[in-house]
Amino acid sequence: MNLLEANIGEEYIIKDIITDDEELNAFLFSLGCYSGEPITVVSRKKGGCVVSVKDARYNIDNDLASAISI
Repeated sequence: MNLLEANIGEEYIIKDIITDDEELNAFLFSLGCYSGEPITVVSRKKGGCVVSVKDARYNIDNDLASAISI
């Protein structure tokens, strides 16, 4: 399951980042998105969603959301 399938307001634990792109992996790691970290989808937008990680909120697009396995 990835973030595109997550319910709004429900907390999930990140299981894995599924990507071959090392830059994308490093970017997500810098945001605090890595295995074992809790993540919550706050709302959905047309091109992506707003997530809460480590007391911060980020607007991520659908490509990033699909790479985050929960």
